[in-house]
Amino acid sequence: MHNDERASSPWRVRDFRTLFTATTLSQLGTNVGYVAVPLVAVAALDASPGQVGALAALSTLAFLLIGLPAGAWVDRMRHRRVLIGADLARAALNASVPIAWWLDALTLGHLCTVVLLTGCATVFFDVGSQSTLPQLVGREALVGANAAVVSLQAVSNIAGRGAGGGLVQFLTAPVAVLFTAVAHLASALRLTAVGTRHQPPAQPRETRLRTQIAEGLRHVLGNAELRALALTAALTNLGVQIVNTMLPLLFVRELGLSASALGLFWAVGGLGVLLGARCARPLAARLGHGRTQVVTGLLLAPAALLVPLIGRGPGLWLAGAGWVLSMARIGTANVLGVSLRQRMTPDALLGRMNATFRFMLTGALAVGAALSGLLGELVGVSATLWVGAAVLAVSVLPLLLSPVRSRRELPQRQPEGSAVTEAART
Repeated sequence: MHNDERASSPWRVRDFRTLFTATTLSQLGTNVGYVAVPLVAVAALDASPGQVGALAALSTLAFLLIGLPAGAWVDRMRHRRVLIGADLARAALNASVPIAWWLDALTLGHLCTVVLLTGCATVFFDVGSQSTLPQLVGREALVGANAAVVSLQAVSNIAGRGAGGGLVQFLTAPVAVLFTAVAHLASALRLTAVGTRHQPPAQPRETRLRTQIAEGLRHVLGNAELRALALTAALTNLGVQIVNTMLPLLFVRELGLSASALGLFWAVGGLGVLLGARCARPLAARLGHGRTQVVTGLLLAPAALLVPLIGRGPGLWLAGAGWVLSMARIGTANVLGVSLRQRMTPDALLGRMNATFRFMLTGALAVGAALSGLLGELVGVSATLWVGAAVLAVSVLPLLLSPVRSRRELPQRQPEGSAVTEAART
């Protein structure tokens, strides 16, 4: 490794390494729960397609309800406390599911409440994590740090969802949810080792919350590049969620496959994300940061149209290949897109910028889950998969029509207080 590469490596920062290991634990738990929770509804509570869709929508509804004010709150709070509190809340909520099941008191209403409140905790964890990263590693190390985090998420998809399918099959879905609770608790304990010197910039307490939220919205929606990144990511999430919401019903009920097969299919998607994340930096060095996102979107996003061909035998392999390719594009976009938006945002606006993105992106997940459940009831599981795949195939269009397509390098660090002026100028 050259001296300049070593100097810009996020791994030189002890607090980043601590955050990374805590995030590893949290991601493993989250991905086990991703498989286990809907299967609790399907297998233990005999939920219908509409109820499964509603459950998936509740998991992301919190971003629509509190996503924007959460960004302003995070900008006023110590990030370490936000992350620890969010993990402790998720641990307690998930632990209530197996406890209620063992007491023969688990209901769909209980499960929906747990999912909604867990989503609220995840709002603060996600916004706080993405906001503290630039302060931990510095702006020059952001691409490397984001590549590491996205790679971690991909590996967690592979290991967590694969393990989740196995845990459900051999220990039942409620017991698998207990693993999720333990993982979040371990993450919270690990986060206590993060130093307190990395604090968010001071925010004027007299500023009204509504004014601060509006500043974040103007920064994102008033900038052509940030707006295109948000729209493309929202369309991607919409398509992914429409597909994912129907997969438990397709695998378990229509195809008669095991929970392990479903976990393996989702894990294969994680392999695609990992591949895309690892290729992001070399591709950006050769093609440019913006062009890489557009080219990979045009080449790989249409592979999602193979997913609705899923079935037993060759159809399952073909759908898996399409899922890997479409997820590889998402891995590349996550590394480069998140790095670009962090570099275009001054520290004082990081929480609100991230909250605005999470509001749009996770709001798209909520809409996608609800729409998937509705379409599943009206036109069936297979037709719903085609709708989700079509949305994924065209999701790159906002980037293609924006200035991002010609950007070669990440911008220099934004001076504090310049965000609103820059957004208005674009």
